[in-house]
Amino acid sequence: MRKIRFANIYLFTLAAMFFVLGALLEWETIASINRINAKPFDYPEHLHFIFFFVGFLALCSVYFSEKIESTILSSANRDLQKEIAERKRMEEALMESEEEYRELYAESKRSEEVYRSLLHSSADAIVIYNMEESVRYISPAFSRIFGWTLEDLEGKEIPFLPESERESTWIMIRDLVEKGTPCHGFETTRYTRDGHLIDVSISASRYNDHDGLPAGKLFILRDISEKKKLETQLKFIERMETIGTLAGGIAHDFNNLMMGMLGNISLLLYEIEATHPHCEKLKNIEKLIESGSKLTSQLLGFARKGRYEVRPINLNQVVQEDSVTFGRTRKDITIHRKLSEDLFSIKADESQIQQVLMNLYINAADAMPDGGDLFLKTVNVTHKEMKDKPYNPKPGQYILLNVIDNGSGMDEKTAERIFEPFFTTKEIGRGTGLGLASAYGIIKGHGGYIDVDSKKEQGTNFSIYLPASDEPIHQTMEISKRILTGNETILIVDDEEMVIDVGVELLNKLGYTVLEAMNGYEAIEVFNGNKDKIDLVILDMIMPDKGGGETYDTIKKIDSEMKVLLSSGYSLSGQASEILDRGCNGFIQKPFNMRTLSQKIREVLSDDNR
Repeated sequence: MRKIRFANIYLFTLAAMFFVLGALLEWETIASINRINAKPFDYPEHLHFIFFFVGFLALCSVYFSEKIESTILSSANRDLQKEIAERKRMEEALMESEEEYRELYAESKRSEEVYRSLLHSSADAIVIYNMEESVRYISPAFSRIFGWTLEDLEGKEIPFLPESERESTWIMIRDLVEKGTPCHGFETTRYTRDGHLIDVSISASRYNDHDGLPAGKLFILRDISEKKKLETQLKFIERMETIGTLAGGIAHDFNNLMMGMLGNISLLLYEIEATHPHCEKLKNIEKLIESGSKLTSQLLGFARKGRYEVRPINLNQVVQEDSVTFGRTRKDITIHRKLSEDLFSIKADESQIQQVLMNLYINAADAMPDGGDLFLKTVNVTHKEMKDKPYNPKPGQYILLNVIDNGSGMDEKTAERIFEPFFTTKEIGRGTGLGLASAYGIIKGHGGYIDVDSKKEQGTNFSIYLPASDEPIHQTMEISKRILTGNETILIVDDEEMVIDVGVELLNKLGYTVLEAMNGYEAIEVFNGNKDKIDLVILDMIMPDKGGGETYDTIKKIDSEMKVLLSSGYSLSGQASEILDRGCNGFIQKPFNMRTLSQKIREVLSDDNR
């Protein structure tokens, strides 16, 4: 550009010189002509035209050089404008990129805060390690469950791995680190900071950095101590149900066997005089059979098939009377009673509740061989107050009875098995292991719950919850101990030949006309043929093919006024209760003697409301 401008100046100067020179020569020529007039020229005649022409060319060159310069400058200006516009666009793009970067950065910070909030708010404990097993992060839940903070553990290993879990844990970690294999629901145990061992479920995964290389490990630890406790309790309940079913079946069959023995002993005692040399021996045998019956009643109680006659009772009265009786046998034990004055009534079998209380009193006495204190408390509660239990109580009102002693107590393993049948910590010959098992079954059979809380050398607390009743309490009549006779016609139905034989003979001795049937179908046939003669049906509840319930319904369809006395070796369990609720007139528990049978028959036959 500078060279072009210099050439323009040079050409312009040259054109000016030619113009001046031409003008001078022209002027001189004209002057000379005027002086000499006709004197010829001694130089080219048209020399001044040449100067003019050269000057014209010089001026043209100046003009065109200016045009060229203008064109070049315009082109340069356009290039410069483009460059300026491109630079402006680049600046704008840079500003947009910078703004986008700021937004991305802000978004990443927000995302980071969200993830941090998620980690912080997790109910499960979260730990982030680097690949060298050093802690980089722990969540607040971890600190709450295990006790350590991030300041305690950052850059260190967590000292909570039990030696027994080391091998299985390292296998899991090795697969995670080397293969990237995630872990889900690995159940194990870990120590807390204060040394407690808790059950945990671990899920773990490996995460990578932005280059795709392993950067660390994420562990999620869930405290499953309560879950494990509930699982143990559920297994215990299922085991108790299974054993209860077995125990109930054994007791039922055993009661049928004792029915034959007790019935025959009753017949012998009925036929001989009191002075007979065998009379006392027979009475002793009768007492032994009755003792065996009590043993089966405990089995039935555990199997929750031990309720006999359920009616509204005053629990305070039962607790008061039984504790006074027990206190006379163990005067070294001080009994403290705190019984609520406005206690609801309960609908229960009084004898079974007495059995539960006596078993708990004896258990407390065994824990206090040198004497001690026994505390008895009753209070009204609702299902809402029965919190943190391994069961979900039905909504409603309950009676809470606490039986507390300050004896030797139990360790956790013993307390877990305390309600199992035949489990005992006593010496051989001092206990059957059925007392607390039957207490458990009786309370469950009454729709209630029983818990135990005990620690070694700190005593034991049994908590019994029984559903409250709003039915009024009726006074009971004294039962006669005499053998009562009659002359009615009775149909006895039982699938056990031994029970039929002894039952027929007992009824004949009592003065009744007896018809018999060995199953439900035969019973319906006999009843149809003699329905105008029969006054009472004694019906076994458990029979093959056509059971007691179905047979009862068929008899009632034939004669709705017929009186039926239900008999079973199972006692008043769920099925028997259902039959009674349908209008059955009474229930008698096998085994029974002549006196009990005679009284029950007269009770049913003489009650016009039944």
